[in-house]
Amino acid sequence: MLLKERLRELRKEKKETQVQVAEAIGIVEQHYQKFEGGVNLPNLENAWKLADHFGVTIDYLVGRSDKRG
Repeated sequence: MLLKERLRELRKEKKETQVQVAEAIGIVEQHYQKFEGGVNLPNLENAWKLADHFGVTIDYLVGRSDKRG
């Protein structure tokens, strides 16, 4: 599974909007939309923030592992 698919899946599981996720990690909504749309990849700092926000590992987030924790 690709990063964009994992992000969308995790966000929907938490019942959050793209705006809420963006605010939670300190970026603008359009920046987050580009991650979820597959246009851009997050830098390492934002990947850490996203993984922490969703309670998963970076490996899970980027599709290197199917283990969330």
